[in-house]
Amino acid sequence: MQKEFIWSDEYSVGIVEIDTQHKTLFRLINRLHQAILNREGSKTCGGILDELVDYTRIHFTLEQTLMRIGHFPEYEAHCEMHRALVAEVELLQRKIASGQVAISFELLHFLRNWLTKHILGEDMKYGVYFKTHGHEQVQDWTEHSRETMVQHRKKKKWWQFW
Repeated sequence: MQKEFIWSDEYSVGIVEIDTQHKTLFRLINRLHQAILNREGSKTCGGILDELVDYTRIHFTLEQTLMRIGHFPEYEAHCEMHRALVAEVELLQRKIASGQVAISFELLHFLRNWLTKHILGEDMKYGVYFKTHGHEQVQDWTEHSRETMVQHRKKKKWWQFW
């Protein structure tokens, strides 16, 4: 039986907003895990999966924006990994919706495995890059985003604004 997906500092890329979003992805995967354990049915599990996929798109947009403005040299390759995962999960969503595939521990294992490998392998690369080549740009952009939101009285998280 799979255990809860536990966040640890080992997964930290050193960018607060990215780490916060990664933690949210962990929580969503854990909600899906619990729903599968509780046999809550395909409607509930499908809703959680949809939420996970939507949030992943938001997260990927933030990562890609930070990589682009920070001139991360592996930007294109990283974006391609994101596109491939989204395409794969969208295909799974269609199969689930049509009844060809059930939401199962296999799907959960795939998502956990992908996220773990992606954070520890690929995301760490831009974390190190930003620490050594322009972390200030990321922090400046973050502060600029927050100031802009305050000026416009937006009640969204800064990454939802962009």
